[in-house]
Amino acid sequence: MIHLFTKGICRNIQEPVIARIGDLHHNVGNLFLIRDLSDLGSIRQLGKSAIFLFDSSLNEEFTQEFSDYNQVNNLNTEYLSVGDIIRIGTKGEISTLFRENSSHNSLFITDRCNSNCIMCSQPPRNRDDLDHFWEINTRLLALIPKETQVLGITGGEPTLLGRRFVDLIALMKSELPMTDVHVLTNGRSFAWKNLVEALSLVENQKVVFGIPLYSDYYGIHDYIVQAKDAFDQTMLGLYNLERFNQRVEIRVVLHQQSFSRLPQLAKYIFRNLPFVEHIAFMGLEFVGYTVANRDILWIEPEDYMDQLEEAVLFLDSMGMNVSIYNLPLCLLRPALWRFSRNSISDWKRDYLEECQSCAVLEKCGGVFGTSKKLSNRIKSISWQ
Repeated sequence: MIHLFTKGICRNIQEPVIARIGDLHHNVGNLFLIRDLSDLGSIRQLGKSAIFLFDSSLNEEFTQEFSDYNQVNNLNTEYLSVGDIIRIGTKGEISTLFRENSSHNSLFITDRCNSNCIMCSQPPRNRDDLDHFWEINTRLLALIPKETQVLGITGGEPTLLGRRFVDLIALMKSELPMTDVHVLTNGRSFAWKNLVEALSLVENQKVVFGIPLYSDYYGIHDYIVQAKDAFDQTMLGLYNLERFNQRVEIRVVLHQQSFSRLPQLAKYIFRNLPFVEHIAFMGLEFVGYTVANRDILWIEPEDYMDQLEEAVLFLDSMGMNVSIYNLPLCLLRPALWRFSRNSISDWKRDYLEECQSCAVLEKCGGVFGTSKKLSNRIKSISWQ
């Protein structure tokens, strides 16, 4: 896994900084990684106009020599690279906001949510953070390379921004016109037509809304998301998105509460939501609320494979675009391998020791390194 946060000792930085790590040897930028003594001359040349991130491998005498320079020292810089965009806090905390060499970057909008899903991997927090993250994200968007292929929007629930959510989509169109944007949202706010209509006026056709639908039966969906009338709001939101020509993906997390009606859900999607451009069935990340709710959530993938196979093959036979996320190939039947995608974010993805000798390792998306529990049936596949 890859760490997105580190902390060091801050000197001479009086307010938070958001900047892209520059190339010290070509004097590009004003924020630089310092990992060895060979950079000494460049540091002196750049002087106090720059900010320096000193790796913890450098001794204290070295960093003391530049004590009046803008710096954060005693850092683990292993996971930082030239081109990354970071936020430096005044206490020396370094948050990676964008990674140059990754295709799994996202804007984080808020910790707040209007649902409370029983398997939420990042449980919501009721705090007033919308302005805080708005400032970070608007500054970040101006720094992200224009050639970036894909960028996510996530939370919490991003649409809690209200009108500013529309402004954000418009800003992304302006700053990153060629970038595909994937929004993770529960879709409930789209039940209000005025929000979707305002989004349609932005005319950003690079945006796809990934919306969960956990059952064809309202009671099951509402129980999973722990919100009354959530099913009705989600369905109305989906129809409003279609009405205003917005792009939609359906997401279904697989666990004990959702698996039994997967075939019925597949038929419901085909009959009632034929306009969705993608359906993703997703393995469970065993973290967050899932840990506390393990008794009502955990099920071995093998035990829902009949229902998953029936649902996936039905949707495929009906010409719908369907995928399986977050499950290693060894837990899937071979008939489903062609639907498997390398979907786990690179900073969460891991492979077990037994995976190293697997014949299909290069095609497998691995497991969640963040999960507190994994299937005990993960095994190396051999063609022999």
